[in-house]
Amino acid sequence: MSIFDKFQQLVEDRKALLGGGGGDPFNVVINQVLSSTEAMVNGRRTILAGTNNYLGLTFDSGCIGAARIALEEQGTGTTGSRMANGTFENHVALERELAEFFHVGSAIVFSTGYLANLGLLSTLAGQDDVILLDADCHASIYDGCRMSDAEIIRFRHNNVSDLEKRLRRLGDRTSRTLIVVEGIYSMLGDRAPLKDIADIRTKYQSFLVVDEAHSLGVLGENGRGLAEEAGVEEKVDLIVGTFSKSLGATGGFCVSRHPELEMLRYTSRPYIFTASPSPSVIASTRTALQIIKTHPELRHRLWSSTTRLYERLRDMGFILGPEPTPVIAALVETKERGVELWSQLLERGVYVNLVLPPAAPNGGCLLRCSVSAGHSDEQIEKICQAFSSFS
Repeated sequence: MSIFDKFQQLVEDRKALLGGGGGDPFNVVINQVLSSTEAMVNGRRTILAGTNNYLGLTFDSGCIGAARIALEEQGTGTTGSRMANGTFENHVALERELAEFFHVGSAIVFSTGYLANLGLLSTLAGQDDVILLDADCHASIYDGCRMSDAEIIRFRHNNVSDLEKRLRRLGDRTSRTLIVVEGIYSMLGDRAPLKDIADIRTKYQSFLVVDEAHSLGVLGENGRGLAEEAGVEEKVDLIVGTFSKSLGATGGFCVSRHPELEMLRYTSRPYIFTASPSPSVIASTRTALQIIKTHPELRHRLWSSTTRLYERLRDMGFILGPEPTPVIAALVETKERGVELWSQLLERGVYVNLVLPPAAPNGGCLLRCSVSAGHSDEQIEKICQAFSSFS
């Protein structure tokens, strides 16, 4: 027996799935990035329709300029954790600006969005606590829960009745319960029923955590996410997010109106033992946050393109998520068919994400698009035309 034997079935499954050729959907190499929405892939000019670059800020001149200055003045990296030598003045400034943006008192910046969930959940929830999480939550949320000592209970996706039933069973433990949901779920693009969930959180005197990774910069009049759109910001105890989507960089954060959040700096292992984000990343993220605040037209353009693509794919007969958001996923009946269609889309110059079970529902798979404010009308039309050959 070998320690690698556990992977043998995966090797065989992968070989069977990809044996027909057409490329590997999980190891796409981008040869040259041309813009926020185009790249050279396999020597072909390709529209990027699977990058989560919702506001198209990866090539914004202001973000690039800020990053360049920070790179030249502060170097390529911090070479230390936040608790050691890794807290620079701009880290503190970004935390202050995030707190001001969300109208709360405290903010902590992490090195990735994944680490933000790990750092918060593994530290905040202890042995006598309970975490109630939506079944469709991201892997980083599940991993953060597993690293905690709390009791972990799943409730059915977006099912408020199931959530309340499970809370009711906890009795007086509800005051030590974290409810964890997402603003926009990354597989089907649906929103959490956050107003109803927030009301239940208040009724049972629990605590509510919302991961706004895919909804920051996308939802709400000011781009603060689903909590703003639903009008329940005062009922949300903690918000987690990432820099790697609308903000066009890498990194993560947590904000809260509870001043006790600051204690995570002294207790959260993912925060204490991970090198802090590079100065150039912090600089570009600060600029991107200002753009979200001052350029609502980017959200307007994003939603115009989102509605257009969603309606066109729906009219072609594709089975989509329940509502239009910048995450638009078409359900395909089998994994084999999914790989085939993904390969054909790439040949037609359109890159999307292929999602396999168990992340995709009902044993099928998803062709997952993410719309960007950077997509031109012509690019949206080309994406539609590429899909139309399958309908």
